[in-house]
Amino acid sequence: MDFHSILKYLLLFFFISTAASEFQTLTLRSLPTPSPLPLFPDSQSLQSSPDAPLTLDLHHLDSLSLNKTPTDLFNLRLHRDTLRVHALNSRAAGFSSSVVSGLSQGSGEYFTRLGVGTPPRYLYMVLDTGSDVVWLQCSPCRKCYSQSDPIFNPYKSKSFAGIPCSSPLCRRLDSSGCSTRRHTCLYQVSYGDGSFTTGDFATETLTFRGNKIAKVALGCGHHNEGLFVGAAGLLGLGRGRLSFPSQTGIRFNHKFSYCLVDRSASSKPSSMVFGDAAISRLARFTPLIRNPKLDTFYYVGLIGISVGGVRVRGVSPSLFKLDSAGNGGVIIDSGTSVTRLTRPAYTALRDAFRVGARHLKRGPEFSLFDTCYDLSGQSSVKVPTVVLHFRGADMALPATNYLIPVDENGSFCFAFAGTISGLSIIGNIQQQGFRVVYDLAGSRIGFAPRGCT
Repeated sequence: MDFHSILKYLLLFFFISTAASEFQTLTLRSLPTPSPLPLFPDSQSLQSSPDAPLTLDLHHLDSLSLNKTPTDLFNLRLHRDTLRVHALNSRAAGFSSSVVSGLSQGSGEYFTRLGVGTPPRYLYMVLDTGSDVVWLQCSPCRKCYSQSDPIFNPYKSKSFAGIPCSSPLCRRLDSSGCSTRRHTCLYQVSYGDGSFTTGDFATETLTFRGNKIAKVALGCGHHNEGLFVGAAGLLGLGRGRLSFPSQTGIRFNHKFSYCLVDRSASSKPSSMVFGDAAISRLARFTPLIRNPKLDTFYYVGLIGISVGGVRVRGVSPSLFKLDSAGNGGVIIDSGTSVTRLTRPAYTALRDAFRVGARHLKRGPEFSLFDTCYDLSGQSSVKVPTVVLHFRGADMALPATNYLIPVDENGSFCFAFAGTISGLSIIGNIQQQGFRVVYDLAGSRIGFAPRGCT
């Protein structure tokens, strides 16, 4: 083969590679229809050794609302999302105490089934990387919201034990008290809208698929007020000292991961893994950044974004910097749906995407989305690629992670939004299909594409 032939093939390969990095195909799907929850037995026979990794099925909150249409559920999801982002921003700014998500914010989007007490009573618990304290509703209830299972009765559990007021665990709470009668610890978690949960702070045994974990410190709430309905409580997965990963760090080597499926394309459940098996060999890692003012959130370094294979001008690392006062930064959050970027970064990203998608028919704005398209009557379209560049790790998003259906009439919107807050949040729509690895021992977070298989 002569020089000119080799040059021709190299140029052809370059153009094909460039084109592949500029666009990808989006197969159009409708809004997901919630699937009914599988039947959970009161006791689960799946036994595993104490050293084995722990794997849990995760289910979306929509599964608890089978009587609503897909459009209704999507609108509720966006409403919850707005409340949650407001709460996360308030927490980051130091305006609210203790747990961030929870009652008033819908406390995240995914839940699992676990046993509480001895013998175990199986309950739905929301999992939330944006909060620390583990808590559930307990009888006797002075005031409790509606949940799908009977409320947990600590007096029927052999392993329930109050925590002494003098215990270091009690002192780790942001807001604690002491029962003068029993000399045991009391907790209170408050929310920005006046919602709260309060009750006894105790230790209890939790059972996951036959795997018993003793002496987990949790709140046993006798007075719980807010908008959250359905699950019995919350399993805090944040970075603080009272979170479930922090309490069980030695057992699971300070590692966990999850993979959230695209529910419009798959009926299989999302999953979470604790232990060494949580680490994917395909993951690319970025260092965790510590906020000196707030230990709950998982901060990472976002240094740029590409659209259509080209870095977006105007999206610089300085827009995402976490300063010494704890302001700004970027967090990974399982409970926020739509990624929020600081306004200048979002505007630059949106404008670049609009240019790359100028061949698509524009549609009206929808809710918090200002860039929407009318794709009715089509089965697939070409869209510009979007890549998030973290320090040390690139996250090349599938098209379904950023151009999403918003109704049942063929309207699709660019699933990012701007925020006037300095805090940027990577939401769960953008995380779909990736195994997101929290290697706390190595102080890093990883992203493994196609990680739900």
